[in-house]
Amino acid sequence: MRVIGPDGTQYGVIPTDEALNRARDAGLDLVEVAPTEKPPVCRIMDFGKYKYEKSKKSGQKTHQTKTKEIRLRPKTGEHDIDTKVRQAIGFLKNKDKVQVSVIFRGREMAHVDEGRRVMENVLQVLAEYSKVEQPPLQQGKKMIAMVAPK
Repeated sequence: MRVIGPDGTQYGVIPTDEALNRARDAGLDLVEVAPTEKPPVCRIMDFGKYKYEKSKKSGQKTHQTKTKEIRLRPKTGEHDIDTKVRQAIGFLKNKDKVQVSVIFRGREMAHVDEGRRVMENVLQVLAEYSKVEQPPLQQGKKMIAMVAPK
């Protein structure tokens, strides 16, 4: 069998008994890594450590994309809008989607154009960090747009 040492050195093709003796001398295990090859390839390694590292890698979580929301009103002040936009940029940098909502209450429904202006300003600032996934749509007393990170 072809044997690879613990540090990656090639020992060449050697008998099984000699390979087992080398593994015992090093205090490690002889692990068959390519049984279908001619001759089979074995590696001298700590098999317990290898299994642990493999399980540790498989346990790592990838980022789950979440949908975050920023809520605005047509009368929201400029500074408050800037704060919400900075918050949305942070969400986008963290690879989360952001739902931008402009909520109308009472007589504000008569001034939907003011809400649309606020929405357009926010989307224009976020355009550098995101792409519009769903353009602004009026849904009852809410105007909603969805943006995703670039």
